[in-house]
Amino acid sequence: MKTDAQIELEIEKIRRGTVEIISENELKAKLKKKVILKIKAGFDPTAPDLHLGHFVLLRKLRHFQELGHEIIFLLGDFTGMIGDPTGKSETRKRLTKEEVLVNSQTYQDQVFKILDKSKTKIVYNSEWCSPMKIEDVLSLTARYTVSQMLERDDFTKRYKSGSPISIIEFLYPLFQGYDSVAIQSDVELGGTDQKFNLLIGRDLQREYGQDPQCVVTMPLLVGLDGTKKMSKSLGNYIGITEAPLDIYGKVMSISDDLMWNYFELLTDLPKTEISARQNGIREKALHPKEVKTELALLIMNQLHPASENQNAIEEWARIHNTKNRALPDEIPTETLGSEFFSEKPPLLLAILSQFKFIPSTSEGRRLIQAGGLYLDEEKLTDPNMVLAKGKEYLIRQGKKGKFLRIITNA
Repeated sequence: MKTDAQIELEIEKIRRGTVEIISENELKAKLKKKVILKIKAGFDPTAPDLHLGHFVLLRKLRHFQELGHEIIFLLGDFTGMIGDPTGKSETRKRLTKEEVLVNSQTYQDQVFKILDKSKTKIVYNSEWCSPMKIEDVLSLTARYTVSQMLERDDFTKRYKSGSPISIIEFLYPLFQGYDSVAIQSDVELGGTDQKFNLLIGRDLQREYGQDPQCVVTMPLLVGLDGTKKMSKSLGNYIGITEAPLDIYGKVMSISDDLMWNYFELLTDLPKTEISARQNGIREKALHPKEVKTELALLIMNQLHPASENQNAIEEWARIHNTKNRALPDEIPTETLGSEFFSEKPPLLLAILSQFKFIPSTSEGRRLIQAGGLYLDEEKLTDPNMVLAKGKEYLIRQGKKGKFLRIITNA
C-alpha cells in the first residue's frame, strides 16, 4: 500500500498542466486502494495525423505510465463512424468504416513516439459496441434523458436556434460513456471540450454498479496564431510527424508570451526552471530567441533523434542568415506537366494548396497579406498570380523556412 507522501508525489505529477481533476480526493482514494489503475483515453480516428494538441494528452498518459499505471489507448472505430458532435453547429459528416480503420493504423504509428508500446494496451470500442443488440442499446438510452443531453452547451445553442440535432448525435456521448463501463476504467483523460462526455462515463458506471471513474481534463493547446486552438483545418498546427526543421521553424514563430504555455504543457521542465527563464528575459539576462530554441529542442527531442534536431537548428540558422541566406540542401520539387495548362494558366495559390504547401488558397491569401509568402526571395504581393510555361519558381513560406520549387514544362 502506498503512503500518503507517495500518493501526494503522484498527484503532484498528475496535476501539472491539467485544468481539472474530478475529484482529487477520489483519485487519492483510488491510489490508496489500488497499486495499478486503469487509465483510459479515447481517440476517434477522424483524421490521419496527430499534432501537438494531441501531444498534450499523450504526455499526460505517459506521466501515468511512468507512475506504473495501465494505459488503455482506446481507438473509437465505432464512435468515429457516428462522429463527435462536440463544438459542432450542425450534424457532421459520418466516416466510413474503411476511413476509420486507415486512420486508426496511422494513429498507432504515431502515438508510440510518446508512449511505451510494451506498456500500452490498444483497444477498439467496436469490440463491445458492434455486438450490442437493439435491446442493449435501448437499455443504454433508458439511462439518460433528453433534458440531461440538452444541458450540453452546443446542443442547447442548436436547439434554441432551431438547428437540427440528429438522434445519432445523442448516441455519441452515451457510447463514449459506455466505453468506460466496458473497460471498467478508474481514470479517463480528455480535453476540456470533452468534459460533458467524460462525466457521462461516470454516470453510466454508477448506473451499471461500478465505482465511477475520475476525470482529468486537459487544456486545448493554442495554435501558432496565438488565439485559436491548434487545428489542422485552421493551419495553425505542428504535426507530430513533421521534420525537425519544420517543427523548429514553427516553434520559433510563436509569440514570446505563448512559449510559456508550451513549456508548461509540452515539456517536463520544472516550474522553478520555467520561472527562472521568465525572470532572465525580464531582467535582460536571457534573450527570448535563446529560450525559445531551448523550448523547441525539448519538444523535438521527444519526437526525433537529438542529432537530427541539432542539425535542423544549424540548417535553419543558415537559411535565415540575412547577410548570406542559404538554401536548404534538399528542396521539395514539383514539376507541372502540360495537363496543368490545358484550359488556362494555373493560379499559384491553387497549386500550392494542391501540393499541401499551404492549407488552402484562402490561407495563402492571408499569408500574402501578412507578408509571409516569398517568390524567389521577394515578398509575394499578388494573390492572383498565375504560372507560366517553361519557368522555375522558388517559393518560401515566412519564418518557417519551408521551401518548394515548382518547375513548369514548356
